[in-house]
Amino acid sequence: MNLLEERILRDGRCLDGGLLKVDGFINHQMDPALMMEAAKELARRFADSGANKILTIEASGIAPAIMTGYVTGLPVVFAKKKKPSTMADVLAASVYSFTKQRTYDICVSGEFLGRGDRLLFIDDFLANGNAAKGIISLAEQAGAELVGMGFLVEKAFQQGGDYLRGKGIRVESLAVIESLDDCKIRLKGQ
Repeated sequence: MNLLEERILRDGRCLDGGLLKVDGFINHQMDPALMMEAAKELARRFADSGANKILTIEASGIAPAIMTGYVTGLPVVFAKKKKPSTMADVLAASVYSFTKQRTYDICVSGEFLGRGDRLLFIDDFLANGNAAKGIISLAEQAGAELVGMGFLVEKAFQQGGDYLRGKGIRVESLAVIESLDDCKIRLKGQ
């Protein structure tokens, strides 16, 4: 997706430790027009998936997921990082955040995920795949089928994409970062 790649090259910043800072347009301050174009592309790529529900994790995944839900007309469920007192029939998994250097217990109500659901996971980043592994666990607990995972940005130099593809999961990433060596952003195909 050229628009997203151009924006990453123009406004993204590389930080030490393999971090890509895109908080000015993706995951802190958001560009709604860019998010809508990303959602249209994700919807196009997964049009044949048969998904009946979109799943994400709070907070950074909500924007691309809700926009994709809007484009596709599918409901969006997001896994929470804290269990509300009103949540019953809890499905839970632990997820380690590389960025925040801590483990979260994510949860979703079984009321919103269940047998027969065909889930499309949408998130902002794919790096080591920890969030995706948590989602796989939630889908398994619910007896739902995971039909694909879509990401705005994939860090190909980390292991998440290889892990997911190795498990036979369909992965679509709109921008693939090959390297952040020497704090230079290198996209796949450049």
